[in-house]
Amino acid sequence: MGFQGRDIISVKPFTREHLETIFKVANACEPYASGEKRTDVLRGKVLGNLFFEASTRTRLSFGSAFRRLGGAVETTVGVSFSSISKGETLEDTIRVIDGYVDVIVLRHPQLGSAKIAADYAKHPVINGGDGPGEHPTQALLDLYTIQKERGQIDGSTVAFVGDLKYGRTVHSLVELLTRFEGIRVVLASPDALRLPPKLLASLRERGLHVEETSDLTHAARQADVMYVTRLQAERFPDPAEAAKLIGAYVVDRALLEVAKPDVSILHPLPRHGDLSEDVDDHPGAAYFRQAHNGIPVRMALFALILGKEETFLEGQ
Repeated sequence: MGFQGRDIISVKPFTREHLETIFKVANACEPYASGEKRTDVLRGKVLGNLFFEASTRTRLSFGSAFRRLGGAVETTVGVSFSSISKGETLEDTIRVIDGYVDVIVLRHPQLGSAKIAADYAKHPVINGGDGPGEHPTQALLDLYTIQKERGQIDGSTVAFVGDLKYGRTVHSLVELLTRFEGIRVVLASPDALRLPPKLLASLRERGLHVEETSDLTHAARQADVMYVTRLQAERFPDPAEAAKLIGAYVVDRALLEVAKPDVSILHPLPRHGDLSEDVDDHPGAAYFRQAHNGIPVRMALFALILGKEETFLEGQ
């Protein structure tokens, strides 16, 4: 898979070599992401940031990344402010917007929506989250964070905590972990929020060591990395069932007393009763650094997709 002109719909096509290329470019983009250096490599290019589902970090991160590269950003936020509210289909929306921009980022509540967009767009489409499906760029920045925090990804024990059923960031990240050696995964969740059986079976078939548990303390003791995720209440068919599970699992400073001293704590954010603020001053609390890592990683993806990565790799 070459990057130029390609869609980013799922993490499944990525090999380890692809990931290493993305991380190399992302590392080179860091001075530009922080504003220490400036570039206009994407001058004249326009990003269509189409967000039909709630977002703060992802939307602003994509927009900031494109602007840091010198491009312009046009954004639609929410169904009510788009022609979809007038009855326009997603397919027609994409056909029209595709004529205005050079890249499309789409977040949409419908599973498979990003694939639909890619089928109708001539320009590259990046999946910013398709309902309960995947969130590929979040998984990429999560992996990048693990590598930066730990020095390497191979040999890590990663504990996923919380809503593993509906948490699309979990689905994408656990898939990417199969590209590395010596990975152990511990899935800690209530029975009602377990990883989808089909995904779990696929991971095990490919040799990933996966353990399921409802014991959060057991998971914390083993983890090199704890990946905490909020309850995806908006995806529950019955809101009453979601309400029963809020606060079921909470990672706090008391829990971390049983964890490894050098444990890294990640969270895609926002948190909502699942990660206590008393963890914020823990040395391993990496979630705000994780959020900041979204800028260089997304800059790297834009550069690769638009064929501008050599600008950043010269002299590396």
